[in-house]
Amino acid sequence: MMKIFADENMPLVQAFFAKLGEVTLFNGRTARANDIAEADILLVRSVTQVNEALLAANKKLQFVGTATIGMDHIDRTYLAARNIAFSSAPGCNAQSVVEYVLSSLWCLAERYQWQLRDKTVGIVGVGNIGRRLANALTALHIPVLLCDPIRAKHEADFAHTDFEQLCQQADIISFHTPLTKTGLEQTTHLLNATQLAKLKPDCAIINASRGGVIDNAALLAAQQQCRRPLVLDVWEHEPEILRPLIAYCDIATAHIAGHSIEGKARGTAMLYQRCCELLQIPESAHLSELLPVPAVEKLQISANFGLPDVQNVARMLYDVRRDDALFRYHIEGKGFDWLRKSYPARREFSALQLVGQATPPWLSQLGFN
Repeated sequence: MMKIFADENMPLVQAFFAKLGEVTLFNGRTARANDIAEADILLVRSVTQVNEALLAANKKLQFVGTATIGMDHIDRTYLAARNIAFSSAPGCNAQSVVEYVLSSLWCLAERYQWQLRDKTVGIVGVGNIGRRLANALTALHIPVLLCDPIRAKHEADFAHTDFEQLCQQADIISFHTPLTKTGLEQTTHLLNATQLAKLKPDCAIINASRGGVIDNAALLAAQQQCRRPLVLDVWEHEPEILRPLIAYCDIATAHIAGHSIEGKARGTAMLYQRCCELLQIPESAHLSELLPVPAVEKLQISANFGLPDVQNVARMLYDVRRDDALFRYHIEGKGFDWLRKSYPARREFSALQLVGQATPPWLSQLGFN
């Protein structure tokens, strides 16, 4: 029987994979070579470094899947050398991250009495998440600048703004780029002491991509000099984060922006689909049949429903201040990984069906059903 080893924090693994073989759950943060020596299929999240050291005792591995968008924790060159198939889950939690950023923006706007339509949001990294975020902000009539040199290189009509220029023009910068450690498109410490000095004094920073995209030590030094609005979901050196930086954050969370029920389950589903392709067997499990019924399924809206009302409906589904409160209360006692593992249920906008005679078309741009 095929042996499937999966991170214990991946949802619906048994429901999807039980018919393919024997499923064993493991701690992704502490996994060692002997722990996964018998795996035919290895399913991980971003906390597991999949490299030669981890796979040294395994001689039978056929497939590695990561239920994440990022791949900086995977040594793909080594997997290819061993002829081990690999797949990530691009876009699986894109909507979840977008909803995290929107909730953060609404929270900051309330705290600092902003009119978001008067703020320009610079989006750094315009892939699955950045593209969705740009669409959502456009629906809310919030101006955006897009920075993605890779897309600019391959798409003649892409409206690219150079990062240095964006740093000088944006009122809010939201990072959604992968962590690239080498090459011309390196993003490690993309925002460093030099670039921080170029920002507007009150420019807000949101990072829900990878912690290493921002030099956290330089950010702390800058915040101690002149505090600016700051939202951090990801941190350098997780789970051993720079804790003094927490006090300088408006919103601080434990790498959970993409942790909606739908976002996490979608990652598992995508890896299941890829395994079925590799094994050349039909799919017998489907995400739509496995998701739990939401607490609130439908909401009747009237013809008077408009943009000012969206925030109230969105907060009924998700308010980032809940996660900020959990983080600040438990980070010292329970720790970073406990916060991720014990993350409470959260549904995406799509779980709620908005019903009305004339539902505005821009609601679907925000992700509502």
